[in-house]
Amino acid sequence: MKCKACSREAQLQSEYCELHEKAYQNIRQQFEVWKKASDVEWKGYLKEIAKNPLTGTWAREVAENLLLKEA
Repeated sequence: MKCKACSREAQLQSEYCELHEKAYQNIRQQFEVWKKASDVEWKGYLKEIAKNPLTGTWAREVAENLLLKEA
């Protein structure tokens, strides 16, 4: 199976390749911090990640992919 964010091979039991999976895990972990600090919802958090110029490429691609799934 191919990664949902790129054309690399996805890891077993994951929708993402190794690099995007790490980014996804970081996004999930940091969401709890953001939620406590700003009472932001998941979709709003993903939008902030996607538009932030300081966000890394892997995390941006994962956030954009997750937003597409939410739509």
